Amino acid sequence: MNGTKFVHIVDTTLRDGSHAVAHQFTREQIKAIAGGLDAAGVEYIEVSHGDGLAGSSYNYGWAALSDEEMLKAAAEVIKKAKLTVLLLPGIGTREDLKLAIECGAKAVRVATHVTEADIAEQHIGMAKKMGLEAFGFLMMAHTAPPEKVVEQALLFESYGADYIYIADSAGAMLPEDVKARVGAVVEKVKVPVGFHAHNNLTLATANCLAALEAGATFLDGACRGLGAGAGNAQTEALIGVLDKAGYRTGVDFYKIMDVAEDVVEPIMQRPQVVRNAPLMLGYAGVYSSFLLHTYRAAEKFGLDPRDILVELGRKGMVGGQEDMIVDVAYQLAKQREGN
Repeated sequence: MNGTKFVHIVDTTLRDGSHAVAHQFTREQIKAIAGGLDAAGVEYIEVSHGDGLAGSSYNYGWAALSDEEMLKAAAEVIKKAKLTVLLLPGIGTREDLKLAIECGAKAVRVATHVTEADIAEQHIGMAKKMGLEAFGFLMMAHTAPPEKVVEQALLFESYGADYIYIADSAGAMLPEDVKARVGAVVEKVKVPVGFHAHNNLTLATANCLAALEAGATFLDGACRGLGAGAGNAQTEALIGVLDKAGYRTGVDFYKIMDVAEDVVEPIMQRPQVVRNAPLMLGYAGVYSSFLLHTYRAAEKFGLDPRDILVELGRKGMVGGQEDMIVDVAYQLAKQREGN
């Protein structure tokens, strides 16, 4: 591996990790985590509802704090890092993005399903006009072949995106799947490429290495792996692995370990482990943020959550269709009653 290669780190503890705490981060917790990440040398700190700006809702889960409160809390303690937000077209709006900038945001990741980059053209353009760094973020990349991922990445690039991200939102990819998609995109676009991993098949860190070998220069992580499903690549472990592999990140290994153990772990509602249902997310290729919704539906209808996840995967459900989980559970319960 190339010992001179620099890898940019985006920490998503305060965004993807929001899913794992039912979006209940407090102001004090946000300040403690963001301040620790900043002091450790993390370059980008993503702060948003788990489903991005304006995600707090009945459909996606009500957050304890407003976007403004979350961003202002983080901005108070971030000295060097770039405060970053997530925006999903159809949820977040221009006004939400303007508010984020007023609160100190420097970068935005505009996220779409891997086949729907075209819905983000105005959002990328808007971000650039507002002076933000703009990431094009392609979710559920395992559901499209490499040539389709390239097509969509080129769309994001044509809209003015500074960076393109390939996201394994379901934690469903094997290393060869990552190499195929990331490598194909790196070959065709002129902007840097990043990778976002989930650990549902316990492959998050291995997949990050595969992405780097294929030419990626940006990686996501979350302290203690805190994130949807079985969580993300574990930032502190990822930094250690990258250091051993000869990559530079600018992140202090001891300091990021201390943030994870002393600040993040005490507020976790449960250990971020690969239990049966998260494992099924990766196996069935289901969006990781569906997990808590699936647990609730399974309890309501007396079902095995694995059966719901398999059916969601069979139907090809994508992010934004959380409301369909109850419908699927209801139909499965009716089928059971009829047998």
